[in-house]
Amino acid sequence: MTKTSAKPLPPKSPPAGMRRKRVATVAPAPAAPMAIGARLRHARLVKGLLIKQLAERVGVSISLISKYENDKLLPPLTVLHGLVTELETNIGALFEPNWSGVEYIARAGVRPRISAGGEKGTASVMLERLVPNGKGHLLQGNIHIVAPGGGSMGPMRHEGDEFGYVLEGRLALSIDEVVHDLGPGDSFAFPSNLAHTYRNPGKLVTRVIWINTPPTF
Repeated sequence: MTKTSAKPLPPKSPPAGMRRKRVATVAPAPAAPMAIGARLRHARLVKGLLIKQLAERVGVSISLISKYENDKLLPPLTVLHGLVTELETNIGALFEPNWSGVEYIARAGVRPRISAGGEKGTASVMLERLVPNGKGHLLQGNIHIVAPGGGSMGPMRHEGDEFGYVLEGRLALSIDEVVHDLGPGDSFAFPSNLAHTYRNPGKLVTRVIWINTPPTF
């Protein structure tokens, strides 16, 4: 009589109520852009300037300064840079002053953001700060999130050097009046005292890691 080996039984499925559910990992939602009008007004008052004086120095109207300080209009990135330069501070100082990170780490979803305006006052560029507040930092880092058609809205100059890396999208970067068409994976570096401006010529959002040293931007 020939013996046949028994086939192994398939593993039993757990009862429906006891089956494990797969939990998808969801990235934290980014923080909403901050209102910066009150900080601009405070910096102006500390500097002892009237709205008229600041407007003349930056080259905009008194009514625009008032709208910026009351968060009724977003200043373009070039105007925002001009404002903080005249107020002897930098854009980094407009972010949440109490955000200092934990053990040198800046977690996704909690990094502060501020917006700069474009045409008709719409948000053109959003800056997400990468470097926590703290004394002694020799560099400043942000992710520039540029809307389609958005950009710096004009050239800028300041002290220092800067470096950038395009994460996604297209970037038309002008350095000393020479335009460079950049895409994902491209990087750049140049002295900040060269006139520079940029825009997103594409139809999708552009994201760029942008580093400045010292933090004069």
